Amino acid sequence: MSLLFWAAFMLVAYTFLGYPLLIGLLARGRKRAGAMAERSNAPVSVVLVAHNEAHRLEGRVRNLLDARGVSGSLQVVVVSDGSSDGTVELAKSLSDERVLLVECRERRGKAACLNDGVAAARGEIIVFADARQQFEPTSIPNLIRHFSDPRVGAVSGNCSTNTAATSVGGGVDAYWRLEKFVRGSESLVDSSVGCTGAIYAIRKSLFRPLPADTILDDVVTPMNIVTQGYRVVFDPEAVCFDPQPLEPASEKIRKRRTLAGNFQMLFRHPAWLLPWRNRVWWQLISHKYLRLLGPVLMLLTFVTNALLLDLAFYRLLFSGQCGFYLLALTGMVFPGKSKLLALPAGFVFLNWMTVRGFWYFLTRANRPGWETVKTPA
Repeated sequence: MSLLFWAAFMLVAYTFLGYPLLIGLLARGRKRAGAMAERSNAPVSVVLVAHNEAHRLEGRVRNLLDARGVSGSLQVVVVSDGSSDGTVELAKSLSDERVLLVECRERRGKAACLNDGVAAARGEIIVFADARQQFEPTSIPNLIRHFSDPRVGAVSGNCSTNTAATSVGGGVDAYWRLEKFVRGSESLVDSSVGCTGAIYAIRKSLFRPLPADTILDDVVTPMNIVTQGYRVVFDPEAVCFDPQPLEPASEKIRKRRTLAGNFQMLFRHPAWLLPWRNRVWWQLISHKYLRLLGPVLMLLTFVTNALLLDLAFYRLLFSGQCGFYLLALTGMVFPGKSKLLALPAGFVFLNWMTVRGFWYFLTRANRPGWETVKTPA
């Protein structure tokens, strides 16, 4: 029983603390590898998939076209995924030769629309963007400058959000900062495992069409590029802003689907676990897949600890666990924001989303379409 307790405890500690520390130490002192030009003359196409985004589409397209420092041609490909609110009509009314509309009359899901958008794009570099966020004027040139290094196949940008107002949201904020630290460290060591779906770029020649039910295009596409022998890098200076704070009401939808996508990826791409097939197999397991075991490991740690209460040391550890979960429950139940409650509440919330993500994967993951949380234009 003691062996089970320590095995579960150490795996939890490695997954959520040990791996970030280890990959950070490996990245320490390393600089961006290869050449990085200030500008690129390669033609660029931004692929923007939209479902019922008429209320903000015009501003979003203008934001993309206003990019500074893009020497080559810039195109925005708007793919309407079964929109019924005037998105198509608005895209047509823009009357800009740099804007191309691809209309899907029925909802087919984001992955299928990405396939269509990339196929229609004329750029050598494809930038993927969402409708809700806004790019900084230098974000696109900051992304594409990395492709002067022939070993780079994809570049992830940096998404920032409004500060959360609740304890759970504060914990999720901290998790997102840690996630960006891990991606940046992985990028310096070799390659990031995945990109930020709202802002990343790839070489069009490396894109592989996605199965229509793919959930995590922003991890599957970069991993396809890594397994072709290229690097995926992270650029913190390529910034987009998301007006939607990382609060439970919105995050429970996004995280549930994202975690379902990790389960889908695990079962769909088992070869990525093999060192001779995937050079970043260790990063993939540590960064993505061990997190899927988090709820099971936490439960095992708690139960085995409870069965060892005849020893004083384990009674002390069990009291610590109970105190941690009490803080988490308090932060999740009561409104307001507390630094003391943020990390426990965010940690438990995200692991509960893993449980919900697994159920979503079992019951709904293969359905087309996508869930969105509406925010103001």
